[in-house]
Amino acid sequence: MSAFRKTVMSALSTVVLAGGIAFGAAAGPASAATCPSSASPKIDGAKAGWSLRCSGNSVTVSGWLEDTRMDGKCAVVRINAGNGAYKAPKACSSGVREQFSYTFNGTKSAQARLALA
Repeated sequence: MSAFRKTVMSALSTVVLAGGIAFGAAAGPASAATCPSSASPKIDGAKAGWSLRCSGNSVTVSGWLEDTRMDGKCAVVRINAGNGAYKAPKACSSGVREQFSYTFNGTKSAQARLALA
């Protein structure tokens, strides 16, 4: 492989790696948790707060999310329950705050992640 080609491939690899790191940093912290637990993540453009409560063989994930930037994107909390169920409440437009509450039967765990969509 020529020196020029090695240099180009190295530069491209660096750009791809940096892009992947930046993309991963755009998502809020995931909270893979069992009951009881809570989280209050904040990312550039969104913030949220939620809690997990269990009763019997079910988990309830409830809280709020808010879009904090006028960028045409929506704040979203992606919730994956331990039983495979999925919900994704959204808040769109700067200053809009939405409440949510979901009960998932057949599990006592869920993962929630704040992101922009």
